[in-house]
Amino acid sequence: MTPNLDLAPIGNCSINALIDRNGRYVWACAPRVDGDPVFSALMDGSDPAHGFWDIELEGLKHVSQAYIRNTPVLRTVLTADDGAAVEIIDFAPRHPKHSRIYRPLAFARVVRPLDGSPRIKVRLRPSADWGARPAERTSGSNHIRYLCSDVTFRLTTDCPVSHVLNERVFRLERPHAFFFGPDEGYDQDVGPGVTAVLDRTVAYWQDWVRTLYLPLDWQEAVIRAAITLKLCAYEETGAIVAAMTTSVPEFPESGRNWDYRYCWIRDAYYVVRALNRLGAVDLLENYLGYLRNLVDDSAGGHVQPVYGVGLEPGIGERIVESVEGYRGMKPVRIGNQAHEHLQHDVYGQIVLPLVQAFYDQRLLRPGTIEDFHALEKVGERAFAVHDQTDAGLWEFRTIARVHTYSSVMCWAACDRLAKAADHLGLHARAEIWRERATIIRERIETEAFVPDEGRFAASFGNRELDASLLQLTDLGFLDPRDPRQVKTFDAIERDLKKGPYLFRYIEADDFGEPETAFNFCTFWFIEALHLNGRTAEAREIFEEMLSRRTHAGLLSEDIALEDNELWGNYPQTYSLVGIINCAVLLSRSWTDAR
Repeated sequence: MTPNLDLAPIGNCSINALIDRNGRYVWACAPRVDGDPVFSALMDGSDPAHGFWDIELEGLKHVSQAYIRNTPVLRTVLTADDGAAVEIIDFAPRHPKHSRIYRPLAFARVVRPLDGSPRIKVRLRPSADWGARPAERTSGSNHIRYLCSDVTFRLTTDCPVSHVLNERVFRLERPHAFFFGPDEGYDQDVGPGVTAVLDRTVAYWQDWVRTLYLPLDWQEAVIRAAITLKLCAYEETGAIVAAMTTSVPEFPESGRNWDYRYCWIRDAYYVVRALNRLGAVDLLENYLGYLRNLVDDSAGGHVQPVYGVGLEPGIGERIVESVEGYRGMKPVRIGNQAHEHLQHDVYGQIVLPLVQAFYDQRLLRPGTIEDFHALEKVGERAFAVHDQTDAGLWEFRTIARVHTYSSVMCWAACDRLAKAADHLGLHARAEIWRERATIIRERIETEAFVPDEGRFAASFGNRELDASLLQLTDLGFLDPRDPRQVKTFDAIERDLKKGPYLFRYIEADDFGEPETAFNFCTFWFIEALHLNGRTAEAREIFEEMLSRRTHAGLLSEDIALEDNELWGNYPQTYSLVGIINCAVLLSRSWTDAR
């Protein structure tokens, strides 16, 4: 079976997994999203010996799969050629318990016979040492222990343990429950216990969805993106990772295989904007707490582009050889060198979300004067580096320029600090920040402008384009009707748009010329079309993007022009945010529902 990204995530904001169309776990890391893969099959070729968990139905003919409505609880139905059928329910427990949220490091499965006399085989083969070997195991009367690299899992089940140990084919005559979790005793009957937790987990997610603001149109797409965005959160610290996977290449044999299981500051502004549009205050406030901790930890205001989910600054990059890579395409990377990069847009990316806390009356913990002064350190750094070379938003590894987007984000940091200072009554500080914002604006308007074309370039003193120039309007730097922005938009549409999709840039970079479109940039283009009065076109391209989602309703980082296949890490936070933001922007008003 050739691996692909048509995968359905489950999770509980502590652990997550990706399950393929046949109900097979192919990817899950523990004890955190950035840990060693317990299920590594996604990165280990078409027929891995271990690193998966599946339930095979003898004589399999047909499979159907869908989420239980408004939840990340997955239902897979396997049907045999003689009509025998089984149902598999997969989930990670999450529900209120003892005045807190119960979210154990655990996955649960319920397998039920539906029709006929189905015969099944349970194959549970966790991996260790990045897929180098199967996890060692020991067993008891109703459990099996699996010694993975950084955590020991215990399977507790009311299925005969010997059937699992020996992978014996047997007739499924009654429901069986499987709880794959911490290495501790399960203190109740496993069947009723797992069923009760399933009911509570479904209720939790359906209640959470009820709290969201939804647009009139595209509600199913927004709900699925919102749930998955929450699954990308590591609730213990508030971090939100860029994706659940590592090393899915941006296009075949490209070498552009990166580890996205970390928290990128470049995502912060866009994630917070999406959370605001959803009204997802629980997720928003926890994320703002994570960002405040980064501000406190920053030395002299310096902010890295990326951090670990536990606030770790060091996430050194290395290559592992123990797995073959997605479809055999190496390298497989752990960690990300980007934590060492200079990426000056991060100062705006961290200031813009955090100034919200000075205004938002919903928050349990509003922003304080002390928070403002701490954030000024980041602003000081933004002003100091606004005209200095960096790796840019796209994290070039060998190209250093003064990137326009980075400079505009530094301007935005100073501009928002001025507004926040006025709001807090710190008018002398506000004047200082306004003066700095003006200095940066004048520099950008001089150095990044291409006079003979009447447009902006992607870096100072050059002529190249990149999609981030579309954000000059969104960030408030230019009005969409400003002739300079109109010319910039026209040039981007002419040079970067390929079919319905938008490239980040088309010039060769450290790895040659890009071959796939970047999904989040297409969402930027959709927003820009709308702001330019071309809403019908924007809606048409948005519908096209929705049609390219997996059966789970999700997108990865990139898409191929020739066959529309998804590439890059999955599911990608940027793309989830793009779905949410565009749906809210383009939807009809609720007053039209009459």
